[in-house]
Amino acid sequence: MPSNLISALLNEKRIACQVHVNSKKGALDLISETLADGLESVTREQVFDSLNGRERLGSTGFGKGVALPHGRMPNVYRPVGVFMTLDEAIDYDAIDGQPVDLLFALVVPEAATEEHLQIFAELSALFSDEGVCKRLRSCSGDDGDEVLALLTGGASNPA
Repeated sequence: MPSNLISALLNEKRIACQVHVNSKKGALDLISETLADGLESVTREQVFDSLNGRERLGSTGFGKGVALPHGRMPNVYRPVGVFMTLDEAIDYDAIDGQPVDLLFALVVPEAATEEHLQIFAELSALFSDEGVCKRLRSCSGDDGDEVLALLTGGASNPA
């Protein structure tokens, strides 16, 4: 069943495959730039400060090569996400100590809602599926449609 929560977060412009970054800071910087580009109400620096501030509380490295960086922002009125795969895994201080190569980043409105908890639950379930992670790791720059379908549960009929 497709996820309306995850599909509402993404579009093809916010999906990038085989990106090269050298560090956690570099990944957060690129994510911040991508997120800010799609939001008129915030700057790259504001997004970076929000994501980095959350990381200071504890790593969002989910484990098994996956990180879910996220932050709350006052001028964001709906959750917005970015998904990227890295060409080489980076040290991310993940809970299992493993390097990270799959990142699903999210900025959400400042007020906590049940919807945000549901989004994190869906993302956790999605990235707990080793088959999905394997397929995501093999994506290339031309696979935006396929990646979007895979992330939203609409990949049951591959073209």
